[in-house]
Amino acid sequence: MVTRRGILVLPFAAAATNLIWRPAMASVDTIIDDLGGPHPRATNGAVWEMIGDRVMGGVSSGVMTRETLQGRAALRLKGAVSLENNGGFVQIALDLDERGQPIDASAWSGIEVDAIGNGETYNLHLRTADVVRPWQSFRSSFRADDRWQTHRLPFTAFEPHRVDATLDLTTLRRIGFVAIGRVFEADLAIGGIRFFT
Repeated sequence: MVTRRGILVLPFAAAATNLIWRPAMASVDTIIDDLGGPHPRATNGAVWEMIGDRVMGGVSSGVMTRETLQGRAALRLKGAVSLENNGGFVQIALDLDERGQPIDASAWSGIEVDAIGNGETYNLHLRTADVVRPWQSFRSSFRADDRWQTHRLPFTAFEPHRVDATLDLTTLRRIGFVAIGRVFEADLAIGGIRFFT
């Protein structure tokens, strides 16, 4: 077990045997996506989207695929992040409600992510009803190594980015896994996402 910047990182094998699956709480299920459904639909009924900085004039490029990595189903983001033309990100994003409505996540302490990658640092961005501009979010980061690991990102570790509001967990609307802010080759795969208490 490793703690890095307030994030608990567990080797996947240990995480798989030690996690206690809790029943659904509040108005949403504990599981956000276990990758058991058809791509690109998540367990929660919403659809994963690939978003790049080209919508804002940037030149970063990326693709989203469903693959099997080290024996596990995974949603994979690969791409090249460029800072040219005021760009600098590629992202896969998911609404937390299939109708795009906010959910109440105040019963949980944070989000748990099973991830594998290329040793780079990636962001998890949260959007609430208070976040209305594309560049606004609440952000936390984690490093995705070349073996499956479970990262626990407590809501207290998320910092506001270009937004004056505080993180209102009763209006949580969207999550995004983002390769951002520097020139690098992104390769991040997600094998499961859950709320944790």
